[in-house]
This record gives sequence, structure tokens and C-alpha cells, in this order.
Amino acid sequence: MNLVKFNNPGLSHFFDAFEKGNNNMFTNSKATVPSVNIQDNDKDFVIEVAAPGVKKDEFNINLENNTLTISRELKEDKEDNKDNYSRREFVFNSFSRSFTLPKTVKFDDISADYNEGILMITLPKEEEAKLSREISVK
Repeated sequence: MNLVKFNNPGLSHFFDAFEKGNNNMFTNSKATVPSVNIQDNDKDFVIEVAAPGVKKDEFNINLENNTLTISRELKEDKEDNKDNYSRREFVFNSFSRSFTLPKTVKFDDISADYNEGILMITLPKEEEAKLSREISVK
């Protein structure tokens, strides 16, 4: 008995991936990292993260040792049972972005707001200590 490759355009990609040992053929995930804008204003830094469709309680924002990390991890298990078939999908969607903050940030006053798909993190600046001055001779 000989094995014959099935020539159906809809399934050929599946069989090609199977033959090539592609490990991603069963995954339904999108590994995307949201775009980020950083503004350096006189009084603060503002980080804008474009994350449409994400709920505000799905964000994890952590600050540790001058490193601000913004992340999200979503795991879903969808199951659909009909009369003559059953379908089950696993969906994983996550991202993580880290930023090293300057020492001039007031760490206790950092705030975050989410509106219309944009996560906005405001990092107020402290007044920098003047490290130079003129010394008069007496």
C-alpha cells in the first residue's frame, strides 16, 4: 500500500505543516506587542500603550528596582458543541514591555488610566538637585 498525498487546497497547508514538523500548526495565538509612545514633558513622562480590545483589569503594571513592566496574559478555552460535531480551541495572547525609569521619577505618584484602547501611564518628575553652583571665595 502506498501513501498518497491528498490534494485538497484547504487541507494541503495542514498536511505540509505536519510533514515539516511545524509545531505551531495547532496554535491559535497572536504574539503581538502593542505599540508604545513615550513623551518627555517638563513635569512628567507619559507612556501611551496602544491596546484596543483589552479590558483595563487585564493589565498588570509592576514597578521593581526602577523598572516599570506592563504586561497582559490571556488564556481562553472555547468549546462549541453542535449536533454532529465538537470544537475546542485554546487561545493564548500575552505581552510584556519593560522600561528602565530614570531616578528623577516620583515613584509614589505614578498613575495609570485606560481610555478608548490607550493605556496612559503618567510618571511625574522630581525636581533635579542642582549639582553645580558657584562658590565665592572669602
